[in-house]
Amino acid sequence: MGYRITKKMTPAENIVDLWVEAPLIASHAKAGQFIVVRLHEKGERIPLTIAEKNSKEIRIIFQVVGKTTLEFSMMKEGDEIADVTGPLGNPSEIENYGDVLVIGGGVGIAAIYPIIVELKKAGNNVTAILGARSSRLLILKDEIAKYVDELIITTDDGSEGMKGFVTDAFKKLIADGRKFKVAWAIGPTIMMKFCSLVAKEHDIPIWTSLNPIMVDGTGMCGACRVEVNGEIKFACVDGPEFDGRFVNWDELLRRLKQYETAEKKSLEIFERSVRKDG
Repeated sequence: MGYRITKKMTPAENIVDLWVEAPLIASHAKAGQFIVVRLHEKGERIPLTIAEKNSKEIRIIFQVVGKTTLEFSMMKEGDEIADVTGPLGNPSEIENYGDVLVIGGGVGIAAIYPIIVELKKAGNNVTAILGARSSRLLILKDEIAKYVDELIITTDDGSEGMKGFVTDAFKKLIADGRKFKVAWAIGPTIMMKFCSLVAKEHDIPIWTSLNPIMVDGTGMCGACRVEVNGEIKFACVDGPEFDGRFVNWDELLRRLKQYETAEKKSLEIFERSVRKDG
């Protein structure tokens, strides 16, 4: 028996928002954890963050970037996913820190949403920066606004909020004298790298959620190895969150490019088969 899709939305271009029936995972999942999804018997395994949960379902928000996410985006309400494994990874370290900063970029906003909720429940003063290329690609703004004390929006094109990047807003907060005990930054790898550089300069611990190449999600394959503070870690079991001040970002960025050509070819073949069958 598969995992049934109970609700499907498309909040922005190439962004899919699904609720999936998975009561056992929902009963154990905590902020910061993820799942590994396999759509069918011959499908690849992909890691996705749990954005929200209720008593019986989990919420998954993802961006269409390759063959499997495109195939996933074509599924409908009532369809069943073959395998959903989780919750995996370590939960976010939530406690009452005081003033905290949470930064989300693109679809990474979905991953910071449950962290924001739990940080607020723990009594923190939460400032959030949400970034997107344009206002039409911004997700979860209204939902996050309910849980934060200050919400800052940045868009690359200036269509909403501050024109620029999340790092520009981060630097401005620091320049204005804001003191944060801890920060989170989740989004594109390059965004997390530059947020981490700002945090390192000002000695702010900053949790980043690493999503390198993953296969089994349990630490057995070693595909998700990353270098943190000079040591090799496995993102799936040692993370997925690591203090970005100590991550070897350049190595991680190189590893992420390892299968770009193969991924592009796989996507092209799948798109041709869809057009042929359609």
